[in-house]
Amino acid sequence: MPAAGRLLHPDDFAADAPVVARALIGATLLVDGVGGRIVETEAYDRADAASHSHRGPTARNQSMFGPPGRAYVYCSYGLHWCLNLVCRETGHGAGVLVRAIEPTHGLARMRERRGVQAERLLCTGPGRVGQALGITRALDGLPLNAPPFALWAAPPGLSVLCGPRIGISRAVDVPWRFVLAHSPFLSRPALTGTPQPRPTPGARGFC
Repeated sequence: MPAAGRLLHPDDFAADAPVVARALIGATLLVDGVGGRIVETEAYDRADAASHSHRGPTARNQSMFGPPGRAYVYCSYGLHWCLNLVCRETGHGAGVLVRAIEPTHGLARMRERRGVQAERLLCTGPGRVGQALGITRALDGLPLNAPPFALWAAPPGLSVLCGPRIGISRAVDVPWRFVLAHSPFLSRPALTGTPQPRPTPGARGFC
């Protein structure tokens, strides 16, 4: 388990998706004891044309509309299960896609699931994260503060960059991709970016 940090609560996800996405960099995410440090995220909001929630609730995206602090799981291109963490109030439609993790727990199970040995290739990309952590549709809508999930807050003092999201065709210039600076476990190198200060804790969520 992480040496320090507190377990996150649904209230921590009540803030806007970009705020939560930045705050999650450096957080430790485990699913049935398997996972590691989140090093790359992307934020999505209902007002955002690239978001699954942009056109309103459907059978596929219902979990993205809350309540906050739940998992939203979808299948990408019919091949890969991707994990999102739901934000904002119930009914809004916002979330954070976990794009990459630095593996620290359960590496043997990750290697078995992924069929690769190289540590860097285990969780570099949302599809790989889903496969390595055993994400399936069965986890859709489950609370992040209860088994099989465990999620610890990031430590202070991390250097975080932001820039445009990748792998999308709409709203491509929105700077809602957040990465841990200098991490070798990113899905794609952060060639450019803007340093992002850690959000100041407040009464609601991370804001």
